[in-house]
Amino acid sequence: MAHEIERKFLLANQDWRALVTGSFVLKQGYLSTTPKSTVRLRVKSDKAMLTVKSKNTGIRRSEFEYEIPIRDAEEMLQLCQTPLIEKTRYTITIGKHIWEIDEFSGANSGLLVAEIELDTEEESFEKPAWVGEEVSTDARYYNSNLVAHPFTQW
Repeated sequence: MAHEIERKFLLANQDWRALVTGSFVLKQGYLSTTPKSTVRLRVKSDKAMLTVKSKNTGIRRSEFEYEIPIRDAEEMLQLCQTPLIEKTRYTITIGKHIWEIDEFSGANSGLLVAEIELDTEEESFEKPAWVGEEVSTDARYYNSNLVAHPFTQW
C-alpha cells in the first residue's frame, strides 16, 4: 500500500522566493470528497493524474496515483466540484528534502503553503527561517476543503 507522509506550513516571509529552483502551474479538481477519502484529478502541463487519498491519520495517509490521458482529465475536470484549485507550485531543495510551495490563485488567491514529504513521521528535517506555523492537521488547509471553503471567503 502506498503512503504519503506530509507536513504543511504557512510561510513566515518571502525569503523562499530567492531559493526557487523550479515552478509549474497546477489545476486540480475533486470528483469525490468523503470523510474516508478523496478522488482528485490534477493537470500539470501535458500530464494528468488521478489520485485517491484516504483520510489523514495525523500526517500519514494512503495514496494511490495513476497517470491518465490529458484529454480525459480535461473532460473529467468539468465533472468536479467548483471552484477548481489553481496554483503555482515552486520547488526548493534543502539538504535531502524538496520543499514545495503552493501559491494559490483564483478563489484561493493570497494563500501560500509550504509542504515537505517525509519517509517516516519521526524523520527530522531542516526548517528554514521562512517556514512559519505548522498547519499539517488543520483541515482548512486541505486542498479538498479549499474547494468548499475557499481562502478568499475566510
